[in-house]
Parts: sequence; C-alpha cells; structure tokens
Amino acid sequence: MTGIEKNPSAPQADPKLIATVKDIAVALLSDQLRRNRGSKGLLPYHRPAPLAGTAVTVRTRGGDNLAILRAYDYCRPGDVMVVDADGDLDNALVGGIMTFAAASAGLAGMVIDGAIRDVAEIRERPFPVYARGVTHRGPYKDGPGAINVPVSVGGMTVMPGDIVVGDQDGLLAFSIDQAPTIIEKALRQRDAEESTMRAIREGSWDRSFVDALESRIVN
Repeated sequence: MTGIEKNPSAPQADPKLIATVKDIAVALLSDQLRRNRGSKGLLPYHRPAPLAGTAVTVRTRGGDNLAILRAYDYCRPGDVMVVDADGDLDNALVGGIMTFAAASAGLAGMVIDGAIRDVAEIRERPFPVYARGVTHRGPYKDGPGAINVPVSVGGMTVMPGDIVVGDQDGLLAFSIDQAPTIIEKALRQRDAEESTMRAIREGSWDRSFVDALESRIVN
C-alpha cells in the first residue's frame, strides 16, 4: 500500500434513526447481537456522553496520522471517524487539536485503535473519543493509509456506513439494514428490565427462573 487510498463515504443513516439508537444503552443493543459483537480494549476518554453516528473508516500505519488528516475531507456532520492503527501505542494519532477540529466540524465522535494524547483536555469535553491507550509521543505524517475501507478496531469489524454506537460500557457497530430489528428488540428488553427494577423495589422480584437455569446443568 502506497500513498492514501481514497473511497467515497457511504450514505449516512437517517438522523431520526441515529437519535433513537443514541438513546439506547449499548449493553441492550449488544444483547440483540448474541452478546459476541463489539470492540475490546478501547476505552472512552471524554466526559461521559453517548456516541452514535455513521462510520467513515480509516486504516493507517501505527503512529502515522496522515490518512486521518485527509479523512476529515470525507466526514460530514454526524459521522464517526473510525481509525484502525492495529492497536499501536508507540505514537499518538490524535490529541486535543484534532479532536477539537472533529467536534467543531460536527462529527459525532472518533474511535482510535491506537494511542491518543492531551487526555486531560479531551476529558473536559463531551465529544466522544475512544482509544486503546495514551502516550505523549506525537505522530508521524508519512502515510500510507486508506479511507472508507473495511477496518478492525478492538477486534470489531467496521464497514464504511455502519452505525457506530458507544457509551461508558464500550462500542458496537452494525449495518443500517440491521438497525430497525436491533432497536425494536432492545426497546422490548429495556421495558422488561424496567419492570424487573420495579419488582425489585417493591420486593416482588420472581427469581424462579434461577431454578430453571440451574436444572439445565449437566455436570
């Protein structure tokens, strides 16, 4: 791979769909995907705030942010820039300036499978920034890279145009086509969990399901 491969950004998800999914806990959404999807090892570094938007993906060499700088030209308000740097922690890919620029351009957030810096500054803002780690050492700007290609962040595959959601529990990505079904099931589960919480408060939680679960044990 030489230079920067540039591909058009995928169509954005409907803003109403994004607003709906942003209001649902990631854990509830994850439960609808067999509990085996989502990133591992990436942490939120921003002041707590939910993340939801359409993925613009970037693949770059570890510690190099030239492709990220170019990817701003492919991001629209409401997009989430998702960067695959193979988990490299030797050099920070973004810091206070680049995350502030993303927020100012209306991006919904940044996901970095690599290192960031200026964490004290980033923690003061509600603009969502997820990363694998932190280092003070700054980035190189030599390339190569690719924009709007399939990437992997924290072991989670993200395609250009996927819906990316995040909260303090972590990150999840799924296709726009899957979204209506996932949302419908997650909202049903949320209603059921709220009923359970009411029962606990009232001292009437029916725990007979534990007997049924225990009876399945075979050894």
